[in-house]
Amino acid sequence: MKTKIPGLTFSWKRAIGLTQLKQKISRETGIPMTKQGIERKIGSAILKKLIGK
Repeated sequence: MKTKIPGLTFSWKRAIGLTQLKQKISRETGIPMTKQGIERKIGSAILKKLIGK
């Protein structure tokens, strides 16, 4: 759905509360739900093992 007003968008995921649910699960479990978040978490774990901190 395209709108003529800049910055005004609609997200069905936000409308039904899916985004908020995913954020809540991520905070409680400590496991990210996004691809970038998972890559960042794995990368930091590998670096910690290599550096030993």
